[in-house]
Amino acid sequence: MAKLVKFKLDGKDVEAPEGQLVIDAADKEGVEIPRYCYHPGLGNPGVCRLCVCEVAGAPKPQMSCRTTVKEGLVVSTNSPAAKRAQAASLEFHLANHPLDCPVCDRAGECELQDYYQGYGLYKSTVREDKRHKEKRKSIGPTVVLDQERCIQCTRCTRFLDNVTKTSEMGIFGRGDRSVVDVYPGMEVDNAYSGNIVDICPVGALTDKDFRFSVRVWYLDRAPSVCTGCARGCAIEVHTNTERPWHTEGRRVARLKPRFNPEVNGWWMCDEGRYSYKSADSDTRLKASSRLGQDGAPVETSPADAAKGIAAELTRLVAERGAQGLAFVLSGTLSNEDLFAAKALIAKLGVPAANVALAPGPEQLGEADDLLRRAEKVPNLEGARALGFDTARPLTELSPDRFWGVWAVDRAVPAGWDKLPFTVWQGPNAVRFTGAARWVLAAAHCFEEDATAANFQGRLQRLRQAVPPLGDSQPDWAWFGSVLRALGGEFPHQDAASIFAALTAEEPAFRGLAFELPDEGVLLAASQPAGAAA
Repeated sequence: MAKLVKFKLDGKDVEAPEGQLVIDAADKEGVEIPRYCYHPGLGNPGVCRLCVCEVAGAPKPQMSCRTTVKEGLVVSTNSPAAKRAQAASLEFHLANHPLDCPVCDRAGECELQDYYQGYGLYKSTVREDKRHKEKRKSIGPTVVLDQERCIQCTRCTRFLDNVTKTSEMGIFGRGDRSVVDVYPGMEVDNAYSGNIVDICPVGALTDKDFRFSVRVWYLDRAPSVCTGCARGCAIEVHTNTERPWHTEGRRVARLKPRFNPEVNGWWMCDEGRYSYKSADSDTRLKASSRLGQDGAPVETSPADAAKGIAAELTRLVAERGAQGLAFVLSGTLSNEDLFAAKALIAKLGVPAANVALAPGPEQLGEADDLLRRAEKVPNLEGARALGFDTARPLTELSPDRFWGVWAVDRAVPAGWDKLPFTVWQGPNAVRFTGAARWVLAAAHCFEEDATAANFQGRLQRLRQAVPPLGDSQPDWAWFGSVLRALGGEFPHQDAASIFAALTAEEPAFRGLAFELPDEGVLLAASQPAGAAA
């Protein structure tokens, strides 16, 4: 580790590792230095010249993304000389930039817009006419390019060259005729293409899915975790509850990656990015139901559903034995859900061999060396830490051996739907839903507070972004209400209370708090001996 040295930053004595970039040291001290090309995950090409600062002893302003910290360095980011140099660089970026702010999707979160207002550059001194370039070019399935708005920061090309290593884009031409574009015969069609929209500091790259939908200042933001695979990328859930008609009635407008150095860095895959639509899809279950005498579903309240299921279970277990009941659980369940399920299974006396939790074929998919994991469920490690056998597949259980099944958020093969007792629980309807005797509407992952442990065993928090739809409720609430109806104890009314009980009873979670740090913590079973979380 580099030794700490002292230097002056805007007149203040600060410490930083020797050799650290001044721009990074300033960020750590809460001093914002304007920048376009620099991104901590993409290096420092030094092409925008906006991050210049005054360095004592230097003949002219220096780029803070190229200047490194050393003992006794004196840096000023806000001196008159530094501000003049920054403003001059900014004016060159504005020279050919169109006045698109009223119609640009980036308005409200555009770094060019923020800086020009901050520096007061409301009137241009450039007399030449603006260059006109291609305004709306589709460069792939998800991204639209506006060459006029591009400031040639090269963030997109560097991401495609150095992160995905697919190199679909480059800078062509010279001077003010330079344009960013895809190479002939290519398009940006990789598993991480949405990230180039995230890192674009202006509105040159826009997302077809979000383009012209809703202004960003109407969006609320909640930190959470992507549940699309076992990676568990840190994300922000952006919701639109003020003007849902702008997003076709969807409450969740988009997902954005949230920096976590231990899990996903600055990125997320497109599969996870666009998974938000399931929260408001046509298949969402808003009410629970049971099959009537005529075989048609009859809507029922959560309380009546819990009582009815408990009554049937009491009778069937007494008549046929608990060994005839199977639970088909899912790695999509949170730790709080699984803790409640474990208590219900114990109360019923169902053997551990009757519980299938390994990912089914529909929960397996493509993986790569960057982020994507083959297991398309977020909490297998949490289930393992809670004592569940996560390797037992549903194929080991034959429906011929059972009189009933309780399936949670899983595709259940034919044969199981013929049993006398069937419960299907989940946020979205599947084929099995139509045949199940009881259908329990569960809350979506964006609708609840919870914890999940990714493939590393890193425990992270999911935070509620929107309330549950209709009568749907968290999975733990369903397990808990049936457990209470069976005469068992389940005093918990929220996820925090369940987590407190879980940490008291489960060794892998002992000593942890529900309010986890942004980067999460490693479960005890996942840490090397002597390692700190």
